[in-house]
Amino acid sequence: MPLALLALAIGAFGIGTTEFVIMGVLPQVAGDFGVSIPTAGWLVTGYALGVVLGAPILTVLGAKASRKKMLMILMGLFVVGNTLSALAPTFGLMLAGRVVASLAHGAFFGIGSVVAADLVAPQKKASAISLMFMGLTVANIVGVPGGTYIGQALGWRVTFGLVAVLGVVGLLGVAKLVPEQGRPETANVRAEFAAFRNVQVWLALAMTVLGYGGVFAAITYITPMMTEVAGYAEGAVTWLLVLFGIGMFLGNLLGGRFADRALMPLLFVSLAALSATLLVFTATSHHKVLAAITLTLIGALGFATVPPLQKWVLDQASAAPTLASAANIGAFNLGNALAAWLGGVVIAAGLGYTAPNRVGALLSGTALLLAFLAAYLDRRTRAARSRIVATGTPEAAPAPVAAAAHH
Repeated sequence: MPLALLALAIGAFGIGTTEFVIMGVLPQVAGDFGVSIPTAGWLVTGYALGVVLGAPILTVLGAKASRKKMLMILMGLFVVGNTLSALAPTFGLMLAGRVVASLAHGAFFGIGSVVAADLVAPQKKASAISLMFMGLTVANIVGVPGGTYIGQALGWRVTFGLVAVLGVVGLLGVAKLVPEQGRPETANVRAEFAAFRNVQVWLALAMTVLGYGGVFAAITYITPMMTEVAGYAEGAVTWLLVLFGIGMFLGNLLGGRFADRALMPLLFVSLAALSATLLVFTATSHHKVLAAITLTLIGALGFATVPPLQKWVLDQASAAPTLASAANIGAFNLGNALAAWLGGVVIAAGLGYTAPNRVGALLSGTALLLAFLAAYLDRRTRAARSRIVATGTPEAAPAPVAAAAHH
């Protein structure tokens, strides 16, 4: 694998750390600015909304720039946003810093996925994408717990200052290691938007929202679930999240490896297993050891879907993949927000802290049904094109609904 993937992984590590570390230092931030915890929660919500909006907007604005240049600009935004967060004298400026940093998130992963896939042979594209996302999974094992510890010991401003330094390292890595791929002749705003005429692209986005959203339905409320239901002390939650991060890391590696061999079968298996595991979590969350094991499995199965879903989008929007790829990253965050809201609804309804697990199982199960639909449409389109080649009569083929994917 090219060394350039290391630079992308470093950038992903910094982005993953800043996205989740705020949850570990939220009480300290709220106390320093004199705001309530719910008000400080806007630092999480604002970041998520920034990812959803920033991914397509910055991708479109940067359509005429080379991908390497765009990656450097995005890492620059990331550095500025985290520096502003570290130095912010008021809560409003802290929130602004979070939003600025979030704007880089979706576009970086979207453009980075395209760059990573172009660096390797076709049969290794999903593996290359998973190596870039490895930085995000490692962030949940090392960056988030480490940043939380530093924030609690030395102050949350130190944490965000160090994250900004990580961004500088990522920026220099992109500048030094990522080759100049240029901008494809076919790449323009109209072509990028045209990719969304393909129903397969929309199916992939929906699978992302629902599939990974199922994971976040449970993870958002993991602290009360583990302390009030499983009986863990509050201090143990950090290490439970490390186990979740280890699961993400392993699932990402396996997902990248097997997606290159059998993309749709991997999606079928991982989404079905994820839905079942989330349902089982409702019972295992009452037992410490079983809860820890199940939490690790949820991380592995949830992130095993990331490389195949990202590659499926790239395949279906192959003529102009950048905007669709970035939109898929935004879909992850949209799924996070939707699942967190639904999980809160069932808890508020008095169904208990384990109720979000059933919500997650339903979301992931729905994503599985969409995966079956996507596979059916793909097979139908392949068959139609085969008939065209065999008979030379386009009239014999049904109207195209999706581009064929080659994997």
